[in-house]
Amino acid sequence: MKFDYSRYDKLSVQLDGAVLRLTLNRPEKRNIIDDPVNEQISDAFHDATFDERVRCVVLSGEGKSFCGGGDFAQMKRKVEDPGLFFKGIWNSRRLVYTVLDCPKPTIARIHGHAMGLGATLPLLCDFVVATDDTKIADPHVNIGLVAGDGGSLIWPQMMGYAKARKFLMLGEPITGREAADLGLIAESAPTLEDATAIADRWIERLANGASMSIYGTKMTINQPLRQLAHAAMDTGMAYEGLSNISRDHAEAIEAIGEKRKPNFSGE
Repeated sequence: MKFDYSRYDKLSVQLDGAVLRLTLNRPEKRNIIDDPVNEQISDAFHDATFDERVRCVVLSGEGKSFCGGGDFAQMKRKVEDPGLFFKGIWNSRRLVYTVLDCPKPTIARIHGHAMGLGATLPLLCDFVVATDDTKIADPHVNIGLVAGDGGSLIWPQMMGYAKARKFLMLGEPITGREAADLGLIAESAPTLEDATAIADRWIERLANGASMSIYGTKMTINQPLRQLAHAAMDTGMAYEGLSNISRDHAEAIEAIGEKRKPNFSGE
């Protein structure tokens, strides 16, 4: 089977020896993830699974931040036409499953901001390193949405339910250093250069290690999480779909356009 990584036009996908490097490369848009970007990320993890040349996958973002989250213009369209949200459910489910099902070790290096899906995506990876001042958050509730596209799945599994409830139900950010201390991510570092050095050390060992044993260990570790994902994602996306047609979400999207604070009614 041949893999043509030049076909990717929504993100940078490059094979560097045994390392497949995925880079969110729209810094002028804060590397936001819309449905086309989402689809190509899933495609890239799928390719990594079956490309025998790939022994490690690395995820990063260009510019000042890793990812600003979802596309508000797309959210507005889904408020106006809820059928678009339903169609997008399959992309959301596929992304979570494809990342968790990839047997190759996955490393995420994040900095700046990692928001919403821009937090969920790296947290689904095996190793995450962030700069100490990275702001990590899943602020779905702040715009009247349920954190159903993976955040409610992965945050409690990484840091425990008590802490995850605080950050998900209040929509509060956590710094990279705090995230490392609480077990949400593996490590943090003072600067991006330091974080890159840590990621490079992991890459060196994983790309040159005993791959079959690494793959099998990963899949054994991930098996309960994969089972949980299949049990939880449909429920999460169903609740998020209901919140997509709520008055509060419509108010939040309108408030974003008008650059004001939303006035939530609880409906």
